[in-house]
Amino acid sequence: MKRKLLSFIAVLLIGGLIWYFFIKPYDYLVSFTAKANPGTINQTIKLWNSSLNLKGSIDQENLQNLMQTIHFKDSVHTYIWNITPLTDSTSSVKIYIKDVQNSLKNKASLHFGTTDFERRTEKMVLDFNKKLNEHLKNFRVTIQGEEAFQATYCAYIPLKGNQFGKAKSMMQNYVYLSNTLVENNITLNGRPIIEVVHWNQQNDSISYNFCYPIIKTDSLPEISDISYKEIKGTKALKAIYNGNYITSDRAWYSLQDYAKKNKINITANPIEVFHNNPSSGMNELTWKTEIFMPIANE
Repeated sequence: MKRKLLSFIAVLLIGGLIWYFFIKPYDYLVSFTAKANPGTINQTIKLWNSSLNLKGSIDQENLQNLMQTIHFKDSVHTYIWNITPLTDSTSSVKIYIKDVQNSLKNKASLHFGTTDFERRTEKMVLDFNKKLNEHLKNFRVTIQGEEAFQATYCAYIPLKGNQFGKAKSMMQNYVYLSNTLVENNITLNGRPIIEVVHWNQQNDSISYNFCYPIIKTDSLPEISDISYKEIKGTKALKAIYNGNYITSDRAWYSLQDYAKKNKINITANPIEVFHNNPSSGMNELTWKTEIFMPIANE
């Protein structure tokens, strides 16, 4: 009986060692709670990755699961990010980290004092946390619930790009669009609008119309790269975003989370109405954008 028990324990130990060294898919796990929703964390990971002075890439399975590869001079690390929402404004973040070339060595060394791998990992995660917390201080999203977006007629320029480049593209076209309309005696009738016609959340790309509301007349001039249309009125979920227009998509994710929580069927084609001129030099937290996420027709 005793021999059988010892054999069983030995099998468990050997099995555990085999799992730990050869099957366990990561070397180190970091967990923390962030005061942000998954969309904001997802986008911050990507911005942080692009800011690193290191070669690397990110592959996204979905909004809450990403694999980041970072090339250091002496090794290649993979960071598997798992983001789980806890409340409306908090998420659990787990990062499964592996040194691709030195995994066995790291697993063996982790139990004998702090290793260079641990120190490097902790430094990287602390740097990300710092960037995330700094970012969270620079914007505010306030959900206002259901509110109708009023139909408006506009002149527009169709554009394509990534979410992060939306504001830059808007500013590049703002002066041209507004000046061209004024030069052609077209009466402006409201604030600049972005109408997203397609949002690919897998690769963060969007197709959108940069619009300026105008008074519709029977004699609108033909202008080669400017078109006219009516943005139809629609029932929508509304949020107020305060912050730099570059990251106004943080409100898109908040509205999606709100819709999911309240079982409201929406179409992921946000409409943004901008209240401030970014060149005015005002504190970014005073910039205001109305964000409308259309409610789908039943």
